[in-house]
Amino acid sequence: MKSAPLEPSKPEPGISLRADAWRRLRKSRLALVCLALVAVYAAMALYGEGVYYWFQYQDRTPPYQLQNLSVRYQAPNLLSAHPLGTDGLGRDVLQRLVQGTRIAFRVGLATSMIAIPIGVLLGCLAGYFGGKTDDVIVWIYSTFASIPGLLFILAIAMVVGRGLMGVYLGIGLTTWVGLCRLVRAEVMKHRTRPYVLAARALGMGPFRIIFNHILPNIFHVVIVTFTLRFPASIGTEVFMSFLGIGVQGEPSWGTMISSARLRLWQGIWWEMTFVTLAIFGIVLAFNLLGDALRDALDPRLRTSES
Repeated sequence: MKSAPLEPSKPEPGISLRADAWRRLRKSRLALVCLALVAVYAAMALYGEGVYYWFQYQDRTPPYQLQNLSVRYQAPNLLSAHPLGTDGLGRDVLQRLVQGTRIAFRVGLATSMIAIPIGVLLGCLAGYFGGKTDDVIVWIYSTFASIPGLLFILAIAMVVGRGLMGVYLGIGLTTWVGLCRLVRAEVMKHRTRPYVLAARALGMGPFRIIFNHILPNIFHVVIVTFTLRFPASIGTEVFMSFLGIGVQGEPSWGTMISSARLRLWQGIWWEMTFVTLAIFGIVLAFNLLGDALRDALDPRLRTSES
């Protein structure tokens, strides 16, 4: 499912690419709704971080981990103390859902900080210099691409150890290949453009040309890739936690699904339902937002409109 294309509009004279992109993005109601939904998830993650570190600082068991068997399996009730119900140990589903959002954003951001710099740097070097540099980098990412991704992630996570660090490294070190290919192809197209040739004629060095001139013109590729790989990283973490290899001792969405699936046949549906809806919402919002950002940030669209 894709968002409706942003309506073309003639860019105002002298307006920056960033300001023009924001102006065009605001014309898409669906994009604004998705942006608001992402902001809600981000606010939940920040709130979850505050709760987590506050109880860590006080060296107390956080409320989302407290067990109370007298209130277990309470159904959702917006007027009760547990609006989304409780799980099999009497823990509040809403509080655990918020903490799952915190973990999801941690994974999405941390893995992106690992994968994106690797993909951008290697892609820029391969695309600009070509020759042996390109051959070596193509061989490296071809080797990574030939290894089954999930098995590679699981292997790294098992070597590093169970927990978030293993998830960060496992996902981050195996998901940069696609971005590297995209950046390499874009840089190869731009290195023969007139503005790059003019920069060379002025005596600018290759790295200055790459990072000051070419990269700003292809940065929309990086942004769109981030919005697409962010939910993909979350989905991978959910699957790893579901298998018991990812997050341990924390209410990840994967661990919540793993524990809730065993009670579906008893009619305890709410924990599985709300976690599934949370995952569906964040994946859909990021995918639609990424599609809208591609239309808004692509400099070629801005040039064609003018």
